[in-house]
Amino acid sequence: MASNGSANSGSEEFTFSNGPGPVASSGRNGLPRIETHQKRHNGICHDDSSAPVKAQTIDELHSLQKKRSAPTTPIKDSAEPGTFSTLTEEERHKLQLQSISASLASLTRETGPKLVKGDPAKKSEAPNVSHVVHHVPTISVSDSALKFTHVLYNLSPAELYEQAIKYEKGSFITSTGALATLSGAKTGRSPRDKRVVKDETTGEELWWGKGSPNIEMDEHTFMVNRERAVDYLNSLDKVFVNDQFLNWDPEHRIKVRIVSARAYHSLFMHNMCIRPTPEELENFGTPDFTIYNAGQFPCNRYTHYMTSSTSIDLNLARREMIILGTQYAGEMKKGLFGVMHYLMPKRQILSLHSGCNMGKDGDVALFFGLSGTGKTTLSTDHNRLLIGDDEHCWSENGVSNIEGGCYAKCIDLSGEKEPDIFNAIKFGTVVENVVFDEHTREVDYTDKSVTENTRAAYPIEFIPNAKIPCVGPHPKNVILLACDAFGVLPPVSKLNLAQTMYHFISGYTALVAGTEEGVKEPRATFSACFGAAFIMLHPCKYAAMLAEKMLKHGATGWLVNTGWSGGSYGSGSRIKLQYTRKIIDAIHSGSLLNANYNKIDVFGLDIPTEVEGVPSEILDPKNAWSDKKAYQETLLKLAGLFKNNFEVFQNYKIGKDSKLTDEIVAAGPIF
Repeated sequence: MASNGSANSGSEEFTFSNGPGPVASSGRNGLPRIETHQKRHNGICHDDSSAPVKAQTIDELHSLQKKRSAPTTPIKDSAEPGTFSTLTEEERHKLQLQSISASLASLTRETGPKLVKGDPAKKSEAPNVSHVVHHVPTISVSDSALKFTHVLYNLSPAELYEQAIKYEKGSFITSTGALATLSGAKTGRSPRDKRVVKDETTGEELWWGKGSPNIEMDEHTFMVNRERAVDYLNSLDKVFVNDQFLNWDPEHRIKVRIVSARAYHSLFMHNMCIRPTPEELENFGTPDFTIYNAGQFPCNRYTHYMTSSTSIDLNLARREMIILGTQYAGEMKKGLFGVMHYLMPKRQILSLHSGCNMGKDGDVALFFGLSGTGKTTLSTDHNRLLIGDDEHCWSENGVSNIEGGCYAKCIDLSGEKEPDIFNAIKFGTVVENVVFDEHTREVDYTDKSVTENTRAAYPIEFIPNAKIPCVGPHPKNVILLACDAFGVLPPVSKLNLAQTMYHFISGYTALVAGTEEGVKEPRATFSACFGAAFIMLHPCKYAAMLAEKMLKHGATGWLVNTGWSGGSYGSGSRIKLQYTRKIIDAIHSGSLLNANYNKIDVFGLDIPTEVEGVPSEILDPKNAWSDKKAYQETLLKLAGLFKNNFEVFQNYKIGKDSKLTDEIVAAGPIF
């Protein structure tokens, strides 16, 4: 071997001694010996094959693994002195902590909790603490006032994964990269435990009484529960804080703050609300609305108005929501939806429980429908852009999605039936209460062992044809979906304005229920504005706003039955999805506007005589029934159910007189 492997050489050389050249001694078992020529210093060998790491200890090495995020976005030249963008990073952090401390402050103590940013499990230097002083009577110092509460502020999905896996039992990473979590004892919303503070203002503005989802509570009881939630959160070593937005329309967006105890809840809201840019976060300031999610801690059953250990409390004057006794994340999503149903109409903006998509020519369609009507399936169209799947606003600027994500049902999910949702379940997505293989972590979407209400929450950009930003022009079509298991509503009807309002207020569909004898029959379900559980004002107020906007912007109303034809459930057949898609396509293209129409009895609906790709015999429900007598009896039965349901609304006056109310009532079934 050449002699260039001297001590002065800058590299280490390896040679097998069985090649050409001088023969060297063999190694063990006759194998060729590997000879090395290494750099030596003071008689000690040094391996120079790679540069040494710039660390002296393992902790220092770990510190090199992560680099700091960019501390700020470019400062605008127009920024005024004292604004967030002119402050140093340290000053901004201090203001953020002061704002969060104010949110978490007890109203019976002078100061908010002592806060410090970061994970308490990580070693850190002396924290930089900020306080907010409230001039209220003080009580003796508590243990929680002597400790630091660590704030995990707007963490990324990766950071929240780490928190959940390490500290929250029941958290796992699925085979596709989603975070599987458990919501505890509650696997759905608790509408009977949701209450709204009734004061002088809300007593006049909100919908109370029969049919209303609003259950009253007083201010004092709210404050008792608020103190309980805040004390619980302040007793923890760490809390998660999300500062985010609602409503993609920048003119009308709402700033929301969510304080929670679980990484699962923080990631859920990270996905469901609109995620701020770094610059927007720096200038976030004081939130418009705050959620205190202390769901792991129960309410006190001896507290007035409490009927269980669960309480979801809304105070519109304070712009606050309290969650006690339930870890189901959907309470936060729908709680904020209720808030938007209150705040947006004050700005003459209509809040809607609907899906929304847009064609290539900019034509927008709204889809209303209860569970099982096909709202998600029909609003998800690969030939159209998805603006949103659930919650929207209609303002003077057009339509906008309220949310930044989707909350999809997972039961019986498959790549064949719902490819967009199936493929969206990947890293960053939260899947709730699903069952998976203990070894492969593959989810079994047919398994209902935990609950039938399995869900996935993911950012809307996980859907390939999502329109970002999620805004669009004024709607051209308003489609009301009903799954009529009675089989007497036509597959499609064109509605006049009064009929649109009537069926929007009714919010009808029919479910199949099992009787004691085991015989299945249809059961009518009515949900005002297709979302009675979330509306705050009287349904007629939302209907009047809908009619006004439809009239102003020339939108057409449609009633589409995705249920049965030729008979009720058990004797008739479900209208084929391909026929319903053809009907929706004809609505989008505008061809259905130019069709010939006939009017049917009782409901007075206009039905087309022909739709391309749909058998003409099913367009008139009477023709599809072989037993005409049974059809007439079933038709009158359903008409009676509509009439009985609408009685609670018909005495409500819209405007100075009841003329519009009379027109809406007259648009219902007549028999």
